[in-house]
Amino acid sequence: MSDLTYRDDETASVSVAIADTELFTYVYQSGAAQYESPRPFLHPLRTLGGRVVSIYRPHDHLWHVGLAWSLPHFGADNFWGGPSFRAGRGYVSLDNNGATRHRRTGLVEVTDGVFTFAHDLDWYRFDGTHVVTETRQLTARVEAERDAWILTFETSMRNVSGADIMIGSPTTEGRPDAGYGGLFWRGPRSFTGGTVLGPDGATGEALRGRHAPWMAFTGQHDEVEGSSSIVMVDAPANAQHPPQWFARSEPFGCLGPAPFFSTEVRFADGSQMTNRYAVVIADGEADLDRATALAALGTATLTTG
Repeated sequence: MSDLTYRDDETASVSVAIADTELFTYVYQSGAAQYESPRPFLHPLRTLGGRVVSIYRPHDHLWHVGLAWSLPHFGADNFWGGPSFRAGRGYVSLDNNGATRHRRTGLVEVTDGVFTFAHDLDWYRFDGTHVVTETRQLTARVEAERDAWILTFETSMRNVSGADIMIGSPTTEGRPDAGYGGLFWRGPRSFTGGTVLGPDGATGEALRGRHAPWMAFTGQHDEVEGSSSIVMVDAPANAQHPPQWFARSEPFGCLGPAPFFSTEVRFADGSQMTNRYAVVIADGEADLDRATALAALGTATLTTG
C-alpha cells in the first residue's frame, strides 16, 4: 500500500490520503457560527476501505462536527456549541459560546510513514476575551495488516485567563448521565443502534459513565454493505486515567473519553493541562478479541510515540 500523502490549503484545512482513499480532513480554522462554538474538527473520517465513519452538523445537533475537542462547561463558557445546561432551567441559549481559533502551523509532514500536523491555537470567550493558548498535535499511521489506521490526538492547554477555571459537564451541573466533554466522536446516522463495547465485554447504554482505559463502537453502513469500528484509547499518563466515558448508540452513535464527566477539575491560572488519545479506525466488526487487539495498537502508539 502506498505511503500517506497530504494536501494543506495553508488557510483552513489539511487532508490526508493513502493511495486513492482520503482518510480524513482536519479543518483547523472553522467558519461555523458563534452559536456552534467554532473549533477545529475532523470530518469526514474514513476507513482504509473508504467508508465514512463520521457525521457533520446533523440536524438534531448542528454543533456535532465529526471528531473534535469540545468542552461544554469551561467555567461559565461553552466551547461545545449550542445551548448550555443550567440547574433548574434545563438547556438555555446564552451569550457564552466561545471559539477556538488557529494561530499558526508548527509542523506538517510525512516521515517514515507517519503524518504529523502540529499547530497553535487561541481560545476566546463570546466577548472576545482570550482565555487559553493551546498547542495541538495530530498523527496518523496505517496498520494495513489489521485493516486499520491510527490517529493520535494531543492537546496541551495553558490557562491565560487570569483566574482559575472549573471544567465540568452537564452532569456536574446537575443532569444525570450527561457527562460529555473532551474528545467527542459522532458517528454517521446509520450507526444508530450500533454496538458499544467495553474492555470487560460489557455492551450497551450501561457503559455510559463507566471508567475504562478504552471503549469501542461498531456500526453498520448504508449504501455500502458491511460494518466499521472505532476504538478510542485514553493515554495512561492522562490525569483522569482511566476516564469515565460518554457512550451512546441511541438516538445516535457517539463515543468519547469524558475526563470531567462527574467531577469538576480545577484548571489553575497559568497552569498547563495535557491530554493524549488514540483513535483506531477499522474496517469490519470488532468483537472483544479484535477490539482488545486494536486498543493495544492505540496504547502502544501512545506510549512509544
